[in-house]
Order: sequence, then structure tokens, then C-alpha cells
Amino acid sequence: MKKSKSKSITRRTFVKVIPAAGAAAIVATKAPLKSLAQTPTPSAQASPSPSPQARIKKDDLKHAEKIIGVDFNDKQEDMALPGVNRNLDSYEAVRKIDVPLDTEPAVVFHPELPGFHVKRAKIKTKFRFGRNDPVQFKSVEDLAFATVPQLSELIRTRKVSSVELTRMYLARLKKYGPKLLCVVTLTEDLAMKQAQAADDDLKRGKYRGPLHGIPWGAKDLFATKGIKTTWGAEPYQNQVIDYDSTVVERLREAGAVLLAKLSMGALAQGPKWFGGVTRNPWAPDEDRLGSSGSSAGPAAATAAGLVGFSIGTETLGSIVSPSSRCGCTGLRPTYGRVSRYGAMGLSWTMDKVGPICRGVEDCAAALDAIYGPDKHDLTVGDPHFNWNSDAPLSSLRVAYLKSEFEFTPGANATDQQKQIAEKRNAMYKEAIDALTKAGVKMTAIELPKFPTNNLRYILTAEAATAFDDITRDGRVNELSGQDPGDWPNTFRTNRFVPAVEYLRAQRARVLLMREMDKLMRDWDVFVSPAPGSASLIITNLTGHPAVCLPCGFLDVPAGPNAPVAHLPQAIMFTGGLYDEASPLRVALAFEKATQWHTMHPKVDWA
Repeated sequence: MKKSKSKSITRRTFVKVIPAAGAAAIVATKAPLKSLAQTPTPSAQASPSPSPQARIKKDDLKHAEKIIGVDFNDKQEDMALPGVNRNLDSYEAVRKIDVPLDTEPAVVFHPELPGFHVKRAKIKTKFRFGRNDPVQFKSVEDLAFATVPQLSELIRTRKVSSVELTRMYLARLKKYGPKLLCVVTLTEDLAMKQAQAADDDLKRGKYRGPLHGIPWGAKDLFATKGIKTTWGAEPYQNQVIDYDSTVVERLREAGAVLLAKLSMGALAQGPKWFGGVTRNPWAPDEDRLGSSGSSAGPAAATAAGLVGFSIGTETLGSIVSPSSRCGCTGLRPTYGRVSRYGAMGLSWTMDKVGPICRGVEDCAAALDAIYGPDKHDLTVGDPHFNWNSDAPLSSLRVAYLKSEFEFTPGANATDQQKQIAEKRNAMYKEAIDALTKAGVKMTAIELPKFPTNNLRYILTAEAATAFDDITRDGRVNELSGQDPGDWPNTFRTNRFVPAVEYLRAQRARVLLMREMDKLMRDWDVFVSPAPGSASLIITNLTGHPAVCLPCGFLDVPAGPNAPVAHLPQAIMFTGGLYDEASPLRVALAFEKATQWHTMHPKVDWA
């Protein structure tokens, strides 16, 4: 993308139907269409031999063949060379087209296969919480770690006001946010206006629902009109977008109060952003551990009681991983459940939007507020999400990945690693026993055998495409992360992925989807560890929903010569496409049978 003289992005600059796939970038082109149209077609070329001015020589082809793993003979190379040079001219012409960053390719991914039958509810029911214990408090500060159902009831009955909650959380964000490095921008003025409006509405008898007056935080990749949206990356530190993302709009309509834009790994990778490494509130002095995953800020802020709930995104673990590491409950909905309009695109066929909370029903309430079509994102499906906390567990077919709960360390494992493995297995055995006692009947299963890890370059190729402009113009070099595993090297590396290989991987992905479809025909939910389950990469490719929540603690080495950190561990419940209610229901049974979700870090540092 060409550098703009202005620091802000105007609505006119963006294609409004994005990130819906199919928006034509040609509308935004600044290149003359006539000159593109007059580019000679292959059949119009007079000679198959390259001209003396050809920039790509035969030796270049031979080197490229080694990179992509093919071997052509001399005659084949001679014949291909003119076309390869013409393609380079076309590449450069297309690069001159100013394609806004929120423009998706003209292809649409849908997780459901032909003939897939969604369990469609005939009508949308009104969202209701189940039975929740009331929270006892002497001051508003005592409510920092309360769940959304608890806060919602206090606001509805006017035992506490949204303004009081908002002031309390803003104070905590100011006091503890700097230590955790989890806040990019406080939206204090907006928050106080929204909180006052929520209280005024309630006085007039207008109650917007379970999120009315609840303060929340947004991962800093969601567009917020007039407020910086930095994507955690140096080249975009001063970026301002002139419209609200769908998620921000819908939460505002639900009466929720936006407190802050929370930190994210630069361009959605890991916990490192231009402000530093987001810390884990359970080990705030250990930057080696971090908050994990690119939704690091939302997870850290939620776990530390700095917001009522938060919204993050996941492409390959960025909700599950930081939620697991910080002791939160995270929900990754079905791909295409929640609109990504106004959210930074990383991998158009894998990005998902979901809540990070302190309880299962918190996630259900947040999903209920943000899901569904919006006339912008064409990937979003329309099945209803109907939550019933009392749905009988006996009606659900539940399986578990038995082998993943019984980890065996390798022959060369150290004594410390063996001890950790032993404690891990014991912790998960207790978790499975708790589920069984709660009335969940489970059958051991195995995941489909498929070379899933070899499809990871679908994500990295799409990410390299999304940020190709800053790779070519050098702005990617401004990112603080410049190690082999960081985005700059990944973007450059994936410049060498041929389109043929990318599309073949997408076709192989359909085969994986078929395998998972066969498996999920027999089960409503399967249970696994989080985030280390092999199902994580599979279901991020197939689009299945999952919810994770804390199930215990383990002592984890913080690094060489560093002390051991006592960190939360998690269990995960994966469901069928568009059926978040089933894994949430089983997760709720686990939550009610245990006390792990009630344990919070001691936030007494400043």
C-alpha cells in the first residue's frame, strides 16, 4: 500500500464491503486501465525466445526450480522464459494498484461442506443467564474479578452503576496496565460517556440486555472511529480509522462500555508489540513467559481484573493460547460466526473473532451480542445461537482425546521434565474425573490421521500477501521483532510460495474438512488439553468452535537460570460447526464442578 500523506485512513479510502471476500480491488486502482488492457496476451507474442532486455535469465529459472522443487529440461525452460518475464511485468503493474489493507481476495472460504446440515433453531430466543451465585462486595473495587452474570445482575437491579464500575476499571487499568504492558490506548472520555448513557437508559426503563453497562476492552486490531488502531506494530502506531468495526458497533448497541484498546502482538503474532512484551499477571516479572498469543492484552487485562471482559481474535491459537496461559475462559467461535469487518486481516480464510472472559456464560453473552451477518463480511453465516444453561448433558454425545491427556516424556527427558509430565497427567486425570462426576459420559477417540502441519503455509502465505506492501517498501524492517520466527522473515520467506502450491494446499484442506466432518457426525463435543492439542491446528483450518477454561496449575520453568512460575493450565471443549452452545454447555458443567475459575492472580503491584 502506498504511504499516505495523512496519518489517518478515511472511509472513502476503504472498500466498504470488506472484509467480505469478493470486493474488487480494481475499483481502487490508480493505474490506467487502458495500459493494463493493452498488455499482450501469450498468444500475441511473436517469438518464444526471450528478448535481450529480459530481466529473468535461464539460470534464474534453474535456481527458482530448486526453490519450488521442480525440474524442467532445457527446451521447457526456453519455452517458459518469455512468459515468466511477461508475468513479472504483470506483477509490477498489479503492484501499482492501490489495494487497501482491508481488501480480501475474491474468494470466499466457508467451513461447511456441500450438504452440511446445521442444527437450525426455528427462532432466536432471548438470551438468559443460568443460575449464578450473587457476588458479595463492600466496595466497587471488590467487583474487579466478578463475572459478567454477576455484574449484569448488579447493574440491572441498580445495586451498582455503570459509571461506578467504569471508574473502578479505568483506575485499575491506569495502575496495573503499565506493569503488564497490556494497554495501548485508554478510551476514558468515550467510556465515561457510554457508562453515563447506560445508567440514564436504565433510569428511563430501557434495558439493553446482559451486557448493559458492562465495561470491556478491545484487542487493538478492531477499528474504533477517531481512536488509534495500531495493530501493535511500529508502522501503524498513529493509524486512525474513521469508522467502527462491526464488533465495536454491536457491543455499543448492547450497552457495553469500551474502556481501552488492549495490546496485541505486532500484526497478530505473539505477545511482543511496539510497547514491549505483554506480561502474564500470574508472573508479571517474567517477560520470557509473556501473556502468549497475539490476544495477549485482552487475556492479561481480563485475568488481572482490569476489564469486565474482552474481545480478541484467533488465527492459529491466539484466543486459546493466551486464555490458557492467563487462566481465562476463551471462546473461539466457528469461522464465519462473527464479522471481521473493521478488523485487521491476517489470514482471510482462518481469522476468527471471539471473547476472552472470566466465565463460560460471560463468553456466551458476548457471543450472543456480536454474532451474525452484517452486510459486510460475506463469510458470516446466519444460524441462530440459542443458549440454554440447563440443557441436559445426557443429550450430548461427548468424546475425549484420551492419548493427549496421558503424555509420555521422551527417553532423553530430564528429571524435571518427567516430574512436570507426571504432575500434568495427574492434573488432567482430576479434570476428567470432575467431568465424569458432573454427569458427562465420554468415549475415547482419535483425531483423523492427516499431515495437517504441512498446511500451515496457507496462513503464512496469506499473511505475507496481506502485508506484502510493507515487505517490499521496507517498513516491515521497523518492527521490533526481527528474529527468524518473526513476521518480517516469515513474510519474506513466503514470497517464495508458488500460487500453485497455495491452491493445492487449499484443496488438501477440503480433504481435512471431510475427515473432520466424518468424525463430528458422531459427536457433539470432544475434550482435549489446551493449548497443546493436535486438534488446535486442525480445527483452526476446518473452522470448528472451541472453548477453553482453567483446570489447574503447574510449575513451569521461566527460562534458563530463571525461577519456576506457577501458571494456570487449561482444558478445551470443541464442538460442531455453528454449534458453540454444546461445547459451552459441557464447559459450564466443568466450571460448576470445579473452583479453578474463581482463582485470580494477586494484583498488588504497581
